[in-house]
Amino acid sequence: MIRKLKSGDYRLYSRKLDPKTGKRRNLGTFKTREAAEKHERDIQYFKRH
Repeated sequence: MIRKLKSGDYRLYSRKLDPKTGKRRNLGTFKTREAAEKHERDIQYFKRH
């Protein structure tokens, strides 16, 4: 899940809520949406390999 920050950067959040905090876990901040989407695809790949 990617959200745009006020600074103009994009942050990748986990899809599920973190049970400890009740919020989504921050999985990285990126300058462009393309970079955030690429990292999200990389994460999905490594989850299954």
